[in-house]
Amino acid sequence: MDYSVIGKKIKELRKAIGITQGELAEGICTQALISRIEKGDIYPSATVLYRISQRLGVDVNYFFEIGSTERHDYIKDVERQFHTYRFNLQYEDMIKLIKKEEQNPLFTTNKENKQLLEWNKAIYVSEVEGDKEKAIGMVRAAIKLTEDPKRAMTEREMRLQITLGDMMALLEKYEEALKVYGKALEVAKHNPYLQDKSIKTRIYYHTARVITRLGDYDQSIEYCRRGLKWTISEERLYGIAQLYYQIGYNFELKREYDTALTYYQKGRNYFHIQKNTRFVAFIDQKMEDVHGLQSRR
Repeated sequence: MDYSVIGKKIKELRKAIGITQGELAEGICTQALISRIEKGDIYPSATVLYRISQRLGVDVNYFFEIGSTERHDYIKDVERQFHTYRFNLQYEDMIKLIKKEEQNPLFTTNKENKQLLEWNKAIYVSEVEGDKEKAIGMVRAAIKLTEDPKRAMTEREMRLQITLGDMMALLEKYEEALKVYGKALEVAKHNPYLQDKSIKTRIYYHTARVITRLGDYDQSIEYCRRGLKWTISEERLYGIAQLYYQIGYNFELKREYDTALTYYQKGRNYFHIQKNTRFVAFIDQKMEDVHGLQSRR
């Protein structure tokens, strides 16, 4: 194992989340030891490496995997491809990549990598085959591959929980979905070192959508506002447009049309900044519909 690579990655992650060597070392070891580890002068003990990984918000296996840089880079590239296919709804490309990597020992002999395949396969089953119940079972099985009650969820596991909740919501299993989101949110709230800050935003937004469907518009608005507070505090753009739209939708359902239009406009502005023409057009239509409702009052 190349420990100098591990030291470089620890330094990279530490800087990415904006903490000093002293802050990383607090309660774990000395700052001097962190400095030597980052320089590759010494090998961290398994205990120290584990505690460092927890503070940096990554699974300790991440550091063992990067000992072989070429292999690690390949896996991360596959993960990025899946993300792109999901975002662009390229499900046929997704299943082709799944079938290809199912023949790859890197993904069949490692439970974290296998989980990545099973997660995306479940999404394909849900979105293309339309079998939501089967997909839910597949996501649950994927979660169990790495689930460990003795530690907090990894960020991957939180994303899987969000997927599980979304699938439940599509089957109108709203209370079950809220429990799943709540479980993930509780973990996210107590993890100050999240690498992917959008995880909490996603949970707030999807929770708010389900609560809207249950008819509690005020509570849904409150979850949206919590999501906005978090996202803005982290100086992020992801999710702001969706959260403003959801607030507007709640006010529309409450028949408070002027307020609904205000929030729809805010959502539209952010979608415009993101050059998301599809959602800009969608909100334009919503605003036109609300103006129509106003004129009939």
